[in-house]
Amino acid sequence: MTAVAAVAAAAVGAVALPASAADHPGRAHAAVYISGVQYDSPGRDDRSNWSLNKEWVDITNSTRRAVNLDGWTLADEDGHSYTFRHVRLDGRSTVRVHTGIGRDTRTDLFQDRRAYVWNNDYDTATLRNDRGRLVDDVSWGHHRGHRH
Repeated sequence: MTAVAAVAAAAVGAVALPASAADHPGRAHAAVYISGVQYDSPGRDDRSNWSLNKEWVDITNSTRRAVNLDGWTLADEDGHSYTFRHVRLDGRSTVRVHTGIGRDTRTDLFQDRRAYVWNNDYDTATLRNDRGRLVDDVSWGHHRGHRH
């Protein structure tokens, strides 16, 4: 990605930052992975529940079999962590994890937070299984002098 494209992407925010095997050299594409991140909610960051819920992470199961996500975590670099409770992700489906408050459904989960989680300038979304093992991570922006 050129520097101009990186700056443009950071300024606008990713509508859906893709997570693919190409983004993770040397790592095979996981069955369950982070398929998109909206780290900069559209509009003004006014901490309204509407704005908080426009910040999200998509988790996709690419297999045919359902996966039990109970005890899995989704975290940022600052230590904000969301633990999946009683969540079964059907085969070939995606669940969107919103930052704000809402009612969980099969396709949408809510962290029930009153503040933003994902940094607009740089951050990393990390998905770990119930044993704490890394499943997938996606980074964006500039961090410690390096571009992700």
